[in-house]
Amino acid sequence: MDNSYITNPLIFIIDTLFSLYILAVMLRFLFQWMHVDFYNPISQFLVKVTHPPLKLLRRVIPAIGKIDTSSIVLALGLQISLSLILFSLLGKDIALASLLVFSVKELINLTLNIFVFAVFARAMLSWFSPSHYNPATSILNTLTEPLLNMCRKIIPDMGGIDFSPLIVLLALQLAKMMILPPLVYLSSIVG
Repeated sequence: MDNSYITNPLIFIIDTLFSLYILAVMLRFLFQWMHVDFYNPISQFLVKVTHPPLKLLRRVIPAIGKIDTSSIVLALGLQISLSLILFSLLGKDIALASLLVFSVKELINLTLNIFVFAVFARAMLSWFSPSHYNPATSILNTLTEPLLNMCRKIIPDMGGIDFSPLIVLLALQLAKMMILPPLVYLSSIVG
């Protein structure tokens, strides 16, 4: 029997569980940074899920201004752990410096993907149910409005059609193309 018969499902389960929790931590960081309504049910869920480890980290790691550094440290620690586990299961060795750069790249990619999804979802919701309110709509509006407002200041009004989501999506994809490849290269040469 092939070793990957057991390894692949194990990698899938570990990757899924870690990735979902890392997503929850990053969302909590972004929600706090962007001042998403704390009493929103989705925000409350994220607070409850992420509170135990963050409570411990906040005793040691203070916030820097409005930046919740304990959330960033937790997300980075989880991402490093996940990467280390996955590389080990695949039988690959990786230097600590490369692992750190790779993990930072993964978190930046996740953050950019969160914004891409939020802008896209907000645009879709505006087409299908523009006046319908739900907790997710409130969060999407709070997360995306600063980015969309920057574009609206630059792009003139096009007769009632808002092109700012398209411009933001293009800018986010461009950011991924400009930021991520150098980090991939750096992770391959460091260590």
